[in-house]
Amino acid sequence: MSKYAYVHDDTQYKASHRDAEAAEKYLCGLALCSLYLGNCPCVALPPASVQSSVAKYFLRGIPTVSGITIMNKPFAESSEQNKQVILQILQKIFITPGEVLEIGSGTGQHAVHFTQHMPHVMWQPSDCADQIPGMKLWFKEVTHQRIRQPLELDVNRDWPAQCFDYVFTANTLHIVSWPAVQAMFAGVGKVLKSGGLFAQYGPFNYGGQFTSESNARFDVWLKDRDPRSGIRHFEDLELLARQHSMALHSDHEMPVNNRILVWQKI
Repeated sequence: MSKYAYVHDDTQYKASHRDAEAAEKYLCGLALCSLYLGNCPCVALPPASVQSSVAKYFLRGIPTVSGITIMNKPFAESSEQNKQVILQILQKIFITPGEVLEIGSGTGQHAVHFTQHMPHVMWQPSDCADQIPGMKLWFKEVTHQRIRQPLELDVNRDWPAQCFDYVFTANTLHIVSWPAVQAMFAGVGKVLKSGGLFAQYGPFNYGGQFTSESNARFDVWLKDRDPRSGIRHFEDLELLARQHSMALHSDHEMPVNNRILVWQKI
C-alpha cells in the first residue's frame, strides 16, 4: 500500500491508497475542499463516487511534478505549492557548496526540486522509517546523483555521526510534540558545523500572539488532533537555539502566514 500524504500550510491530512484510481479520488477531494471550502481542515470530503467523477477533470492537466509522474507515489500538495518560494530563500542562504540534512523529508518532493536548482549541495533526506519507501519512489527517477539514500531519523533517538553544513526542515515543529522540538534543536546543535545554518519553514507566533486569525484557527485544529502539537513561539525557539550554540541569522516572511527562521551555529 502506498501512502499519499497531503500537508497543507495550514493543516496536515494523510490517507492511504492502493492504486491510481484511489489517488485520483483523493486529489479530487483536496481540489473540491480548496475550491468550495477554503481549505477547511475539519470538513468531510465528498462521497467517493463524486470525487472519482470530478478527479478525471482535475488530473488531466497534472501529469507530472518536476518532470516526474505523480501517480503511484506519495504526493504532498503543499510541497508543490511552497517549493519555489522556499527555494528562493534557500538559494540566498545555502550559498557555498556543502552537505544538507533535511529533517522530515516526507514525500521527498522538496529534495527533488531543491537539488535540481542547487547543484552545489548534496542533499541528505531523512524521516521516520514508514516514510522512506515513498520518497525512494521519487528519488529513483532523478537523473543526478546529489540526493543521498534516505536516512531513518527519529529526532528523539539516534542522530547521524556525520556533520552538515546546512539543516532544513519544513512544517514539522507544529506537528511534533514540544519534547521532540527540544530534541530536534539538541540534535541539530550536535550535527551542524560551526558557522552552519539551520532553516525552519512553517508558522510561528511572536510575542505570545498569533500572526493571523487563520493561524489561530489552525492551532485549535492541531490541538484537537493532537494536544501535544501546536504553533510554536519564536521566543521559545530562540531560547532553545541559544542553549545549543545557535543564534538567529535571519527571519523571512513567507506566503500564507508562514516564515523561514534561520539559525546559525556559533
